[in-house]
Amino acid sequence: MANQTVVNFLTVPTLTTLTLWENEIRDVGAQSLADALQHNTTLITLNLQHNQIGHIGAQSFSDALQHNTTLTTLNLRHNQIGNVGAKSLADALRHNTALTTLNLSGNGIGNIGAQLLADALQHNTALTTLDLAGNKIGDVGAQNFSDALQHNTTLITLILWQNEISDIGAQSLADALQHNTVTLIPSLSTLITLNLAYNQIGNVGAKSLGDALQHNTVTIIPTLFKPCLYLRFFIKTLITLNLQHNQIGHAGAKSLADALRHNTTFTTLDLSKNKIGRVGAQSLADALRHNTTFTTLDLSGNKIRRVGVQSLADVLRHNTTLTALQLSDNKIRHVGAQSLADVLQHNTTLTALDLSRNEIGDVGAQSLGDALQHNTTLITLNLQDNGIGDVGAQSLAGALPYNTTYYGDSISSGFLLCTAGNDDAPG
Repeated sequence: MANQTVVNFLTVPTLTTLTLWENEIRDVGAQSLADALQHNTTLITLNLQHNQIGHIGAQSFSDALQHNTTLTTLNLRHNQIGNVGAKSLADALRHNTALTTLNLSGNGIGNIGAQLLADALQHNTALTTLDLAGNKIGDVGAQNFSDALQHNTTLITLILWQNEISDIGAQSLADALQHNTVTLIPSLSTLITLNLAYNQIGNVGAKSLGDALQHNTVTIIPTLFKPCLYLRFFIKTLITLNLQHNQIGHAGAKSLADALRHNTTFTTLDLSKNKIGRVGAQSLADALRHNTTFTTLDLSGNKIRRVGVQSLADVLRHNTTLTALQLSDNKIRHVGAQSLADVLQHNTTLTALDLSRNEIGDVGAQSLGDALQHNTTLITLNLQDNGIGDVGAQSLAGALPYNTTYYGDSISSGFLLCTAGNDDAPG
C-alpha cells in the first residue's frame, strides 16, 4: 500500500522532482517506481539516496531508463546495488539519451562494476556527471575510466573520491587527460572537473597529473563558410582538480605548480590535508606570479606555517586573479596573520580568506583588524577557533566602520564574516 502511494506521485502531471531519500524503500518499491517511469513523461529528477535498494532494484531502473526519455537526474547514493546493479545501469547507459547525472556513490561498487560503467561511457553521449565516490574501484577501475575518457567527449564531471586510488591510478587518469581531447565544429565538451579526494595519491601521481595539465587541450575548428578555411584554437579543458586528503608532499606540489605556470584555464585546486609544507607553498606561490587565470586555492591542513604563508602573501601583492584562499589549520600564528594583513591593505581581488584554526590570537586579530580599515574587497573572513579574546574582537569590531566601499555617490559597507569561536560554540 505504501509503495502504491509513492508510485501515485508519478501520475501527477506537473511533478518534475521527487525526493525520497532516507526512507525504507527496497527492491520492491524501486521496481514499482521504475515501472511508473516507463510511462511518465514529466519527472526530471528522482532522488532515492540512503534507501535499501539492491541490484534487483537497479535492474528495474535499468529497464525503465531504456524507455524513459525525460529523466535527467537519478540519485542512488548510499544504497546497495554493488557490481551486479552497476552492470544493469551500465546496460541502460548504452541506450539512454536523456540521463545527464547519475550518482552511485557509496554502493559497494568495485573494479568490475567500474569497468562495466566505463565501457558504457564509450557509447553514451548524454551523461555529463558521474559520481562514484566512496566505492572501491581502485587503480584497476581508474584505468578503466582512463580508457573511457579517451573516447568519451560528453562527461564533464567525474567524482572518484575515497576509492583506494594510488599513484598508479592517478597516472592512468593523467594519461586520459592528455587524450581527452576533441576536434569540434563549433562546440566544446570535455572533462572539466575531476575529484580524486581521499585517495592514496602521492608525489608520483601528482607529477603525472601536473604533466597532464600542461597538455590537456581541445582543438576547436569553426568553419569560415569555405571548406578549406578554418581557425584552430587550443584550449585547456580541466578547470577544477580536487586532491584533498591524499599523500602529496612538496615535490608533488611543485609538479602541480609547474602546470600552473603554463595552463591558462585551470581555475581551482584543492590540496587540503596533504603534506606540502612551506616548500610546497612556496612553489605554488611562485607559479601564481605567472598565472593569470587561477582563482581558488585550498591549502588547509598542510603545515605551511608562517614561512609558507609569507611566500603566498608576497605574491598576493601582485596577483590580480586569486579570489579565494583557504589556509585553515596551518599553524601560521600571529606572524603569518601579520604577513597576510600587510598584503590585504594593497590587494584588490581577494574576496574570501579562511584562517580558521591557526592560533593567531589577539595579536593576529589586531593585525587583520588594522588591514580591514583599508581593504575594500574582502567579503568573507573565517577566524574560527583561533584563541581570539576580547582584545582581538575589539580590534575587528573597530575595523567595521571603516570597511566600506564607495560606488559613485553611494557608500556600501563591505560584508565581513568573522567567526572567532570554537567548533562547539552555539549558533
